[in-house]
Amino acid sequence: MKKISRRKFIEHSVLGTAAISASGFLASCSDSGNSNQVPRRVLGKTGLEVSILSFGGGSQFCKNQGGEWEKIMEEAIQSGVNLFDTAPSYSIYKGDQALGSDERFGQILPPYRDKVTIATKLETRNPDEVKKEIEGSLSRMKTDYIDILLIHAIKDSDSVSEIEKGVYREMQKLKEEGVIRFIGFSSMDSAQRSKDLLDNLDMDVALLAMNATRYGDFAELALPAAIKQNTGVISMKVMRNIVGKDATPRELLEYAWGQDGVSSTLIAHYGIEPLRENIQLAKEYPGKFMASVDRRELEYRMAKYAGPHALCWAQPGYTDGEYIA
Repeated sequence: MKKISRRKFIEHSVLGTAAISASGFLASCSDSGNSNQVPRRVLGKTGLEVSILSFGGGSQFCKNQGGEWEKIMEEAIQSGVNLFDTAPSYSIYKGDQALGSDERFGQILPPYRDKVTIATKLETRNPDEVKKEIEGSLSRMKTDYIDILLIHAIKDSDSVSEIEKGVYREMQKLKEEGVIRFIGFSSMDSAQRSKDLLDNLDMDVALLAMNATRYGDFAELALPAAIKQNTGVISMKVMRNIVGKDATPRELLEYAWGQDGVSSTLIAHYGIEPLRENIQLAKEYPGKFMASVDRRELEYRMAKYAGPHALCWAQPGYTDGEYIA
């Protein structure tokens, strides 16, 4: 694979922002002690300081209409949310027009590029397609580097050895060239394969499905492996399909933030009011309600939702981000 020209990636960029060093990034995030901002934690071996509430660009965010999603993103930024997650597959369709979260991020994030961490996904398992896919992501988001690149949706069918010889090797090259700062994977389908990746490959970040239902056993299988390797962990699916049933947002978020090894919790918001509520809960943590939830009691209460019957994202064939308007 040829060394990628970073200037090529920003031909259509409105900013052409230069890549920044880890030390420069941390200096720009020195407001983590501000009580009016969402608190931050270090994301494992990356050294990045990330907001404990991170911004998801999946299906719930994609449902927001024009004139609304812009306000949601701006309010998140002004409140101190600094980790924004997307994927090429996160798209909203209206007739023949597609406006995915990549394009939305590209409209809002460039002026804040030196203050935010952008994570995106690698959909392909074909190493020959990695370069083209990354070029597309960079172009749509109007940036010349990505902070965190994750192999999207690790499943039982994924082979660790094939990943190592294929897309993982290409991701390492991009990291060496400065196009990617950190690499990792996401999974909501296989805690065992997640553990295998963490045990055998040098992963900087893992985005794992972990909530109070304990569905998937990620906290039991994958999380200890991540902690052992000092891999930065972001939890997802913390509230999806269970919030408001037998648990409040406060309980579910506190459960996630209180999990050993978890640096941030990824939420995709539909509507600005849920975002505001979660931001306020993040600002209060750890404070008014730290340790107010009995974790085992909450797990017992939520156990009946642990499965595809209740969790849409656990159903066979589910793909996050695709919302047909």
